[in-house]
Amino acid sequence: MNSFDLKEHPHRRFNPLTGEWVLVSPHRARRPWQGQEESINREVRPEYEPTCYLCPTNVRANGSHNPDYKSTFVFENDFGALQASTPEGKHEMGSLLRAESEKGISKVICFSPRHDLTLADMEVADIKKVVDLWQHEYDELGKIDFINYVQIFENKGQVMGCSNPHPHGQIWAQSTIPNEPAKETEQQTNYYKQHNRSLLHDYVTIELKEESRIVFQNDGFVVLVPFWAVWPFETIIISKRHFQHIGQMTEQEKADFAEAIKTITAIYDKVFNVSFPYSAGIHQQPTDGKAYPGWHFHMHFFPPLLRSASVKKFMVGYEMLGSPQRDITPETSAEKLKSLL
Repeated sequence: MNSFDLKEHPHRRFNPLTGEWVLVSPHRARRPWQGQEESINREVRPEYEPTCYLCPTNVRANGSHNPDYKSTFVFENDFGALQASTPEGKHEMGSLLRAESEKGISKVICFSPRHDLTLADMEVADIKKVVDLWQHEYDELGKIDFINYVQIFENKGQVMGCSNPHPHGQIWAQSTIPNEPAKETEQQTNYYKQHNRSLLHDYVTIELKEESRIVFQNDGFVVLVPFWAVWPFETIIISKRHFQHIGQMTEQEKADFAEAIKTITAIYDKVFNVSFPYSAGIHQQPTDGKAYPGWHFHMHFFPPLLRSASVKKFMVGYEMLGSPQRDITPETSAEKLKSLL
């Protein structure tokens, strides 16, 4: 009988950040594809689009005028999923049917005044200005008494549900800690209690020694394909220094973070020679006033493309009913991404 090989045989991998498992089936990467293929958007956008709700000086859907901004621009989402005016309330029918009100603030951040740029196209110095704004918003929103978590994220591309191609991200700040950060809070807290060290610090130490999943690194950050990655070309940016949130970043670390973002997004665009879609977001400690010494700052990138610019990975069947599953191994993905650096 052959000995077990991560590169050949089906296996499960553990995600220590969430406490969950992913099924890896590397042999399935060789199967032919006769499934759905997405249309490829190769539209060349202008620097300024008169009908865009996010371009400078334009009128937004609610009638407000954008300023003639020259760098970044932030405003409260005109159709925010969360609202600060939501009244306190609950709806309960026994222990099974429960609902409670959720207060929050939804914001939109325009990365650049130019309609035709993405983070991959921007200069590192301009991405640093985005990081500066993220830092400011995290600090200011976190001071509000009913805001206990600040989620900074970006959806890029139509396939990820992005409703406007102008380069922008969002911030949803709310009164409870969402599911994924809540899992990560528990896992990192438990690890820190046991080892008096950061889970991600120890993880990065292992990855730097093994090197097989490292895509890029600078003095402040490591970009790698996680050992437990679910999406085909999923990556994570992890700070080398253990700190809890973006407000604790030094000026040099913000520049290093901007370089890491520029590098991975530019690499993504080379994978299939298309503007690569993804959902990305920062995970950091809650803003509820409690101490979280185990929290370690990081940023996830979840791109859906699988075999080509037109083939998307879907979460269906077993993945919805059982657990996530992937075919291409994280090591193979990392090798591909690193080759495009």
